Amino acid sequence: MQRLYLKFYLTIVLALAVFVGVAAVLWRVADEDARTPQYLDVAAELTGALLPDADAPPADDQRALEKLHRKLHFDLALYGPDGGVLAAAGRAPQRFEPRRARPGWRRGHDGPTFTLQLPDGRWLVARQVRERPNPTFWIAAFLAAVAAAIAVGAYPVVRGLSGRIERLKAGVEKLGTGDLAARVQVEGRDEIAALAESFNRSAARIEELVAAHRLLLANCSHELRTPLARIGLAVSLMSEETDPARRESLKRDIAELDQLIDEILLTSRLDAVPGLEHREPVDLLALAAEEAAHYDIEAEGTPATVAGDRLLLRRLIRNLLENARRYGGAGPVEIAVTTDGGKAVIEVRDHGSGVPAEERERIFEPFYRLRDSRESGRGSGLGLALVREIARRHGGNAVCLAAEGGGSRFRVALPAA
Repeated sequence: MQRLYLKFYLTIVLALAVFVGVAAVLWRVADEDARTPQYLDVAAELTGALLPDADAPPADDQRALEKLHRKLHFDLALYGPDGGVLAAAGRAPQRFEPRRARPGWRRGHDGPTFTLQLPDGRWLVARQVRERPNPTFWIAAFLAAVAAAIAVGAYPVVRGLSGRIERLKAGVEKLGTGDLAARVQVEGRDEIAALAESFNRSAARIEELVAAHRLLLANCSHELRTPLARIGLAVSLMSEETDPARRESLKRDIAELDQLIDEILLTSRLDAVPGLEHREPVDLLALAAEEAAHYDIEAEGTPATVAGDRLLLRRLIRNLLENARRYGGAGPVEIAVTTDGGKAVIEVRDHGSGVPAEERERIFEPFYRLRDSRESGRGSGLGLALVREIARRHGGNAVCLAAEGGGSRFRVALPAA
């Protein structure tokens, strides 16, 4: 993941680097322009005017070079057109070959040297007494120092801006995980602060709506218990002349409604409580054996202990067995408890038609049912959603897998105590 503050900061640093580079190149070009032939011609005319004529005595040439040497602090040597030394001031002159000479600056082993051909054919060679610092280097160094100062000063500003955005992102992610009480701190008075305020208002509104929805659902479910009990009582008091099949069908419908209400109430309670209300050591094999006995099934496996809520774990096993009994066809239902690498594993297998691969995750969504269960009207779609929610409350997870030989295999893995 690319960090936003690095993008801001690197953009500033890159812009400063380009600025320094362009400035140095332009200075270099300007410096090179100062050494073009037209400037050399002007320098030659001026120097020729300062020096004696070509037919002047050597003593005059010597006096003129010594005078220039004292003013310019350069080692000077005046050569004739044939390369012979006419006069010199400072260090001993070097051998000079007019055929190879080129007017202008050059760097030699003894320092920078300036060669100039006078209008009368003579040559003047000037060598620096000590090498002066290159102005291009110092200007580039100054610009680099300015760029470094700007870069250092820009870092806390950019990092502070991106840090606020990161904190806002963390708040959004926290809200997305289900923590409806998540809020972010409003910092500053700019657009990011306005965005944080908008997020807090939106989160508060969402929390109010969800809370109202949960309260309405729980109250409606609770109120349905009373008329449902009356209907059940009325069914039990029906005369013996009533069709027994219809009476049994009504009893089954009432039982399903009662189970649906119970699951809705449990879901509402889990939504209202962020963690586990009770935590104690629970033997999953013993708990599975108790629940399996209600379905005439024998639980297999090895003892495995987890730390959790006994009532919720019992409900988890019951929902798995009920789901397998309801959709597992005529084949037997199997339940086993094992341990696997620090995990306590509950597996319930049926021999039904199985769950398509593309729907093995969706069946854990609330109120989602497979096509055949929707057509038959069986189930509410909350049983497996509660299984996964209870598993995750205990630090584990529930998945649906394909079973060998057909059917489905529901696997719940919980941290072992």
